[in-house]
Amino acid sequence: MASTIAVDTMSGDQGYKAAVPAALRSLDKHPDLSLILVGDQALLERALAEHKVKTSDRLVIQHASQVVDMWEAPSKALRSKKDSSMRVAVDLVHTGRACACVSAGNTGALMATARFVLKTLPGIDRPAIISPIPSRNGHTLMLDLGANSECTPEQLFQFAVMGSVLASAVHGIDNPRVGLLNIGAEEIKGNPQIQWAGRLLSGSKLNYIGYVEGNDIYVGDVDVVVCDGFIGNVALKTSEGLGKLIAQFLREEFSRHWGTRLAGLAAMPVLKSFRKRVDPRNYNGASFLGLQGIVIKSHGDADAIAFHSALETALLEVKNSVPRRISNLLASVLGEDAEAIQ
Repeated sequence: MASTIAVDTMSGDQGYKAAVPAALRSLDKHPDLSLILVGDQALLERALAEHKVKTSDRLVIQHASQVVDMWEAPSKALRSKKDSSMRVAVDLVHTGRACACVSAGNTGALMATARFVLKTLPGIDRPAIISPIPSRNGHTLMLDLGANSECTPEQLFQFAVMGSVLASAVHGIDNPRVGLLNIGAEEIKGNPQIQWAGRLLSGSKLNYIGYVEGNDIYVGDVDVVVCDGFIGNVALKTSEGLGKLIAQFLREEFSRHWGTRLAGLAAMPVLKSFRKRVDPRNYNGASFLGLQGIVIKSHGDADAIAFHSALETALLEVKNSVPRRISNLLASVLGEDAEAIQ
C-alpha cells in the first residue's frame, strides 16, 4: 500500500539542506513511498536540481510562503503563519493528501498547530511526545517528553495506553512492560497524582510493572516509561548532556600523550561501534501521540542522517496505523475500567 508523507523542508536549523537529501534517501529505500516537499518552491527546485532529481508522481513540491521561526511563540504561529511550511504540512494530513508529516521546527508551534488542525483522538485529553532512549536492552520508549508540564492521573493513564500501542505496533514488542516514573519503587513513594495513576494502571489490562526510577530508563526491565512532560524533558536533556560529556571525556583521555593515542587507535573499532550504538541521530523522530493524524518531530539541529530517521519513524507509524490502534486499545481498556477512571 502506497504511503504519502508531507515534509516540512524549511523548519529547523538546516532546513531544506537536511530535509531534501533525507527525503531522496527515503524515496530510494521505499518504492511504495511518496513525498510532498513543503516550502519555498524556487529553493526546493534548485535543491533537487543540485541532486539531479526532478519532481514526479512520487515527489511533489507544495509551495509555502512562510516559515515558523524557532523562537516564535506558538500563538503567533497559529495566528499569523497560516501559509508556513509547518502549517501547510499539517494541513495536508488533515485533508488526507498525506498520511503523516515530519517537521524539525519549533516544538511548541508544531504541537499547537497539530492539535488545532488535527484534534485529539476520542478519549485522549492531550497529545504526548514520545521517543526511544538508548538502553541496555536496545531502547526504552519514554513519554511525555515536554508537551505537558503538569498531568492528571487520568492523562498519565492515557499516555501509558499510547506508549504501549507504539511499543507493540512499531517496535514489535509483545505485551510491552509499562512503568510509571517515580522517586522510588515502593508503593508509598510519590505524590498523590502518581499514586492515583499507579492505581489506575494496576487495575487495567496493560502490562503495568509498577513504579520505576530514573536509572531504570537505561538499565531496567521496562519498555515504556510514563511521566509528565516536565520530568520527561529534564530527563531527556540530561541524557543528551551526559552523552556529550562522555564523548568529550573519551576524546580528552585518548589524546593525553602518545601512549593514549596509540591505545585510541587500537580501540577505534570498539569506539566506532559504541558511537553508532548511542548516536542520537539513529533515535531522531519523536512522535506526537494522541492526535487524529501522524506528526513526527525531528530534532531542530538534525542533519540529513537524523532527518532520514524521522522519516523512517513516520513511515512505520503510517504502515502500522498507530492512531487507529490507540483508539482501539483505549476503547478496550476504558470498556473495562471506565468506572475506575471517572
